[in-house]
Amino acid sequence: MGKREVTIPLREIDLEGELELGKSGSLVIFAHGSGSSRHSPRNQFVARTLREAGMGTLLFDLLTAQEEVVEERTAHLRFNIPLLAERLVGATRWVLDEGSDRGLRIGYFGASTGAGAALVAAAQVRDAVGAVVSRGGRPDLAGEALAQVTAPTLLIVGGDDSPVISLNEQAYARLRCEKEMRIVRGASHLFEESGTLETVASLAARWFAGHLESE
Repeated sequence: MGKREVTIPLREIDLEGELELGKSGSLVIFAHGSGSSRHSPRNQFVARTLREAGMGTLLFDLLTAQEEVVEERTAHLRFNIPLLAERLVGATRWVLDEGSDRGLRIGYFGASTGAGAALVAAAQVRDAVGAVVSRGGRPDLAGEALAQVTAPTLLIVGGDDSPVISLNEQAYARLRCEKEMRIVRGASHLFEESGTLETVASLAARWFAGHLESE
């Protein structure tokens, strides 16, 4: 099955996304960061790498088009982690229903504030999520949920992203699941330096393959 545009119906709203199921039965759901969307070039790059490894991907907008317009002026939703996590959980349940005959194994890939939402969601739907990867994320925003996450979690941080390294170290200490933290040398927050995003994609692909493909 190729990539297709989808509409994810949640309570009172619909969210737009791109779904492509893979050959392996593993599906990685992306949670983008502040001010971003399903069209994020960095997440799209990682998604292509995962699909080349045989996994499926779902990239979707955490906010509606109307909310995005207001968000540009107020920035009142981008740090609303409970709301973003609720929508990620809803998208997870929707895609599991859509692929119920395939026995999908779900992973989360979160960037920036989306990583906090992904970890909160993973704590809420533990039986459904088999692995989590955070890229330049804010896992600290998951708060008390960190200790409830059971999915193996990989935190990837840029070596030149000092404030976020510290926040990741604090969150890492609170995780009680199988975990790993990798610092990519020479990378800033957005991993725009040559070869750094390729490193992120490779690390993520190995993590998901090791924890989703082996189930």
